[in-house]
Amino acid sequence: MFGRKKRRAADEDELDELVGRDGSDDDPAADPDDTEDEDSGDDAEPEDELDEWRRLDASRDWREEGPFDLSEVDLDADDVERMDFDALILTPFDGMQLQLQVNQQTQQLQALLVVSGQSVMELSLFAAPAGRDMRADVRDEMIANARKAGGKATLTEGPFGTEVRRVVPITTQQGQHGYHVSRTWFAQGPRWLLRGVLMGEAGLAEGLKGSTELLYELFANTVVRRGDRPKVPGELIPMTMPPEVANRASGASAGTR
Repeated sequence: MFGRKKRRAADEDELDELVGRDGSDDDPAADPDDTEDEDSGDDAEPEDELDEWRRLDASRDWREEGPFDLSEVDLDADDVERMDFDALILTPFDGMQLQLQVNQQTQQLQALLVVSGQSVMELSLFAAPAGRDMRADVRDEMIANARKAGGKATLTEGPFGTEVRRVVPITTQQGQHGYHVSRTWFAQGPRWLLRGVLMGEAGLAEGLKGSTELLYELFANTVVRRGDRPKVPGELIPMTMPPEVANRASGASAGTR
């Protein structure tokens, strides 16, 4: 795979935040007084006050094997074919299908749906402040939202640290009742947070069984190109369609007229 650059110590200390969107109301409101460059080291909780999941998050570098920031890799070190969505760079696998989630009002590409058989992973990227770990706050909000909707959420150790598993009741447009089952992975990097929501068979699976392993590899090999533009913590970072994808989409639209 691509060449790895030595990660700077400053990068290892930069922690991030997230907002969520996977079919339920998980968007934590950004603090208007929060800025990306604030140093919240003085507000850090003592180690003995951290709960077990915070301790798990802090127990190791969960991004050692990816996902990566663009500054941490050399994409020219190999000839692997990748898909460049500007903010996210993916390494596709055989049989992978891709669907795009576009905001109909802004026409911004806001999420990628990676499909493998009966499994789906939604990938989205969010801005984050430097120097503060917001994962626990986001998890707390996800749990609260699941319970508010009459569902439940549990935490477990996943391949990228603490994983959120949720079961939320839903009602279809046809009035049928069911459940939305998902697993959520988070990866924190320099001023960004990557979220992967697994659904379908992968949302029900334990560990990395079946097609979950392919989705794991894709998530781990994702490269983030955040950019330098200031953003409010929790703000969605939109992507850009590669020319070949945009051309195929335009061709498909023209064919349906």
